[in-house]
Amino acid sequence: MDKHEGSAIPQALQQHLQQLGQQFSERLSQELPQLAQQARQLLDADEAERTRLLQELRHQLHRLAGSAGTFGFSQLGQQARELEQHAERWMERLLRQQQSLNEFVTALQALGEQPTIAGAITEPVGKARKLPRQEDGSRTIYILEGEAAVGENMRQTLSNFGYRAEHFNSTAGLDAALQLHLPDALIIDAKLPGEASCGLDYAHQLRERLDEPLPLLVLTDQQDDFATQLHAVRAGAMGLFSKPVDIPQLESRLERCFSQQHGEPYRVLIADDDQDLASRYSLVLRDAGMLVEILSEPARIFTHLRDFNPEVVLLDVNMPHCTGPELAQIIRCNDDWLRIPIIYLSAETDIGKQMNALIKAGDDFVTKPISDNALVATVFSRAQRARLLSDALARDSLTGLLKHADIKEQVAIELERALRSGDRASVVMLDIDHFKRVNDEHGHAAGDNVIRALANLLRQRLRRVDSLGRYGGEEFLAVLPDCTPQQAGLIVDEIRQRFAELRFIADGGEFSCTLSAGIAGTDVHSDAEQLREHADKALYAAKHGGRNQVQIAASEEHRG
Repeated sequence: MDKHEGSAIPQALQQHLQQLGQQFSERLSQELPQLAQQARQLLDADEAERTRLLQELRHQLHRLAGSAGTFGFSQLGQQARELEQHAERWMERLLRQQQSLNEFVTALQALGEQPTIAGAITEPVGKARKLPRQEDGSRTIYILEGEAAVGENMRQTLSNFGYRAEHFNSTAGLDAALQLHLPDALIIDAKLPGEASCGLDYAHQLRERLDEPLPLLVLTDQQDDFATQLHAVRAGAMGLFSKPVDIPQLESRLERCFSQQHGEPYRVLIADDDQDLASRYSLVLRDAGMLVEILSEPARIFTHLRDFNPEVVLLDVNMPHCTGPELAQIIRCNDDWLRIPIIYLSAETDIGKQMNALIKAGDDFVTKPISDNALVATVFSRAQRARLLSDALARDSLTGLLKHADIKEQVAIELERALRSGDRASVVMLDIDHFKRVNDEHGHAAGDNVIRALANLLRQRLRRVDSLGRYGGEEFLAVLPDCTPQQAGLIVDEIRQRFAELRFIADGGEFSCTLSAGIAGTDVHSDAEQLREHADKALYAAKHGGRNQVQIAASEEHRG
C-alpha cells in the first residue's frame, strides 16, 4: 500500500506535526495567562486605554480562534471566536454596561486558566498517487478505432509527434495488449461498429477494472449530443473530439493531461502573522508535493513574487501593520500578477466582512480552522486552474510552445544571465523549408501536422533548461544556455536529420519535409536584438546555401 493511502500518516510527518503541536501547546501556556492579565486591566482603564486594550485583545483572540482548532484545540478555538466577537461589539460601542464588561473579563480570565494538552491530535494528510513517467520521456498511446484508415492515420501522426502509438481495431486486441503493458493514455471511438458494446461502455468497464484511471480521450460523430457527452464524462473522458479529428488539437489535450499528472510542483506563498500556523500549513502543503514559501514581512512581497513566482497566495485577513485585503490590493496593482489566485484564510465568519475582503481583491475565502485535507484540496484546485489558464495565455495554441513575445523576452533573460555568469549561450532560428508548398499541395491541416511534429521533436531533443518558442508561422526560436554555437550545431543537426526522416500522410499519400537553421552565440558585445539578427542571417545563409542544413554565424571578432 502507498504510504499516503487511507488515513495513515507517514512517520516523519507525524513526528513533525507532533513537534509543532508541542510548540503550540507551550505557546498557549504563556499566551493564555497574558490574555487574562490584559483582561483585568480593562476594568481600571480609561476609555482611550480600554479601546487600545480591546483592539489588542481582539487581534490575539482572532489568531487564537484560527489556529487552536488546527492544532486540535477545537473547544478553545470556539471560545476564542466567541470572545473575539464580544470584543468587536465593545469596540463598536454596542455594549456599554459595566456588567457586560465584567462578564467579558471573567470569560477571558477563565480562558487563561485552561490547561493545555501537549501534542494535540491532528488529522491525517492525504496525498494523491502519481503514475511514473517513462524513463526515456516518451509516452505510449493506445488507439481503439474500428475504421482502419482513420486509426492508422492517427497512429502515424502521433508517432511523428514523438509518441509510441499503437492502433487496435477491436476491444479483444486492446484487452490483450492491456494484459501485457498499460499505456500512458487511451483514445477510444465512442461507437465501435461491429462490437457487442459501444466504446463508451467499454471505457467505463475498463475504468472499473484498472487500479489507476488512465487519461481517456473519446472520438465521436456526435460531439454536440448532450447524452454522448454525459456518457463520456461518466466513463472518465478528459476530452471529446468530433470526426474528422483535428489531431494537433487532440495531441495538445494529451499534453495537458500529462502536464496535470506530472507537471512541476505548484508554488504557494503563505502570508500569516501566526508563524506556528504558517509553519503547519507549509508542512502539510509540502508533504502534498507543493513548493511553499512563508512571507513574514509584508514589505518583502515584491521580492517573493518576482523570485518565487507563486501560483497561489494564502493570506490571513487580520494582520498587524498591513491587513490581508490591503496586501491583496498591492498584488493586484501589478498586471504581471493578476493571474495569481488569492485565498483568504481567516477565522472571520461575518459574511459581510468576507464579502468586503473579496470585493477589494481576492478569489476565495476559507474559514479557519481548516482540516489538512481540505487545505490541500483547496490550494491544489486553485493552483491547477491557475496554471492551465497561465499556459493557455502564454503558449501558442497549435504547438504548446512560448509565443513570439515570450520567447523574445527569454532571449534577453538568458543573455543577461550568460553575461553575468561568464557562460556562453546560443540562439537558434529554425524554419521549415518550402512550407508554403506543403499548405498549397496538401492543405492547411497537413501543414499544422508538420508544424506540430517539429515542435514536439524540438521539445523532446532539447534540454529542460532550454527555452523554445514559435516565432511565427513555420519559424521557431530556441535559446540554449551554457551551450556554445558548435555544441548547439551538433544538437540541431541531429534534429534536422530526424525531422527529414518523418513521413506525413495526406490525401492517401505520403510526403516529407526538411528544415534549415541558423545559430548565433553570445559574446560581450551582444544584445538580445543583435543575437536574433545574427541567428536570422545565419538562417538566411542556410536557405540560400541549398536548404536542409545548419549554419553558424561568424563570431564577433571575425565580423569586424
